[in-house]
Amino acid sequence: MGRVLILGAGFGGIATAIALREQLPTDDEIVLVDRRDDFAMGIRKTWAILGISPIAYGTRSLASLASRGLTVLQGTVSHIDVEGRTATVDGSVLQADAMVVALGTEHAMGAIAGLAEHGLNAWDRAHLDEVHGLVDAFRGGRVVVGIFGTPYPCPPAPYELAILLAERFDARGIEAEVSVFAPVPIVLPILGASECVPLDRRLEERAIKFLGSHVATEVTERAVHFGSEEQLPFDLLLAVPPHRCPSVLVEAGLAAAGGWVEVDRATLETGHRGVYAIGDSTAIPLANGMPLPKAGLFAEKEGLTVAARIAAELRGEVPTATFDGQGACYIEMGNGEASTVSGDFFDDPPSVVLSMPDAQQRASKERFEMDRLAHWFGE
Repeated sequence: MGRVLILGAGFGGIATAIALREQLPTDDEIVLVDRRDDFAMGIRKTWAILGISPIAYGTRSLASLASRGLTVLQGTVSHIDVEGRTATVDGSVLQADAMVVALGTEHAMGAIAGLAEHGLNAWDRAHLDEVHGLVDAFRGGRVVVGIFGTPYPCPPAPYELAILLAERFDARGIEAEVSVFAPVPIVLPILGASECVPLDRRLEERAIKFLGSHVATEVTERAVHFGSEEQLPFDLLLAVPPHRCPSVLVEAGLAAAGGWVEVDRATLETGHRGVYAIGDSTAIPLANGMPLPKAGLFAEKEGLTVAARIAAELRGEVPTATFDGQGACYIEMGNGEASTVSGDFFDDPPSVVLSMPDAQQRASKERFEMDRLAHWFGE
């Protein structure tokens, strides 16, 4: 009898757990740990903010995964011993034959002076109702979608939010000036400037100003300040906060302070026997020097790779499964349409493109959510 311990029940953690259950005998235990008691699809954040569809429609109880043959524990991971493959969860020490770290990221609103006091965290599920209420009550003025640090999960999402916000305000006859700023020079650096054109055009069509190479240093009441004396006024600030590797992973020696967990990009091994890391807490460098984007599909595919490798090892076989770096991410472009950022991210240089928007890709985004909820939660 073997035991696999999966820390984090997000996209990657759940995908790993379900895949392991499908490949291992029933007497092998798969333990899934998360501080929450439910899972919610991240692609619903924008829909929830705009009132398109509530986050609850894409939320499922983690306890229901017990019916899939998983042991589900709700608790906080306070310590990880990578050599002993143990994790301390609410004071209890859990040991395993293999461990998968999928703890995602932490938000560092306090890293920018005044951000917590004057901005809204649009990336935190706990604040979505508040953000939606303020967007719904907005009657005109300056709206800023601010990217306060990179990397962050789902790079296209802030631009999707800006486009759909502008579309909503136009439809309701609300006079609003929407802008987006980012510390990077172009909207999606992984694409290169020429491949960003479809997104650039949509921003222009909605009169959304993009301010590239803008590194925020402080937020005061109704203004974002940058390195020079430049400032950007706002009446409503929706923030993508700085993201950090969870401190428990730094304390465990899996990541350096200020960095991310380094893994073998093909196997997702951490360098500690039987310990893997997947998803947003990792940093996988690409041939162009950029990191692999943090996106749900990558976490899922990494989880499937890790599951196959662990299952092979527990059967006494040599693992052969590898992560190929191919993936995609949707971005809604307004008018009921979406585009897809997709390609081979491990190519040299990465061969990644942004498709032209259409309604079929918007429908595909919805199927992406429903297919996974159905497979994971048996609905």
